[in-house]
Amino acid sequence: DFYYIKDGHDCCFSVSLSPVPNSLTRSKIKKKKMKIVISIVLVMVSSLCWAQDLNARVFMAGKSPVSGVLNLTESAAAGGVRIIGRITGLTPGHHGFHVHQFGDVFSNGCDSTGPHYNPRRALHGAPENSPDHRHAGDLGNIFANPDGVAVINVVDTVVSLSGPESILGRAFVVHAAEDDLGRVENEGSTKTGNAGARLACGIIAIVP
Repeated sequence: DFYYIKDGHDCCFSVSLSPVPNSLTRSKIKKKKMKIVISIVLVMVSSLCWAQDLNARVFMAGKSPVSGVLNLTESAAAGGVRIIGRITGLTPGHHGFHVHQFGDVFSNGCDSTGPHYNPRRALHGAPENSPDHRHAGDLGNIFANPDGVAVINVVDTVVSLSGPESILGRAFVVHAAEDDLGRVENEGSTKTGNAGARLACGIIAIVP
């Protein structure tokens, strides 16, 4: 049996070896063929492990009555991270929605989560911008209906639950105002989108 780890997942496979003829020449040929077979199996198993979905969950809360739950899934089928959730207690309209750098919601509430997650040190932008022209945490706006409920179902191709720029352990934040997506010529727009106060936040935690 062969065992190895791929993106945190234990992967294993078995290879059965047939009896090898006594002839040295035929033995060498068999060994070469076996190496090729093992290489192919490794590639196939690696691909299967890579294709496994990663899941995370966020429980949003804060000093305001705003609260909610987000479920995140990173999969090859989605082509990125799908974010599905529901946030209640909002004022009707658009609200900035971001991933912030720190998963600290205890020291000083949502203010402890720091700035937008921005590993590439880019200016603030819209979700549809390229990775070098937005913060990794820039997810634009969510929209609350007249009852103050925002239903979320989006796929983002920049955020990730794996790799060196993973958002696991960081925090989601929903803001009081609409995110201007960096399209206003002032410093606040290029940093935060002028999205205003932080209403609720939650740590992004892996789901087994």
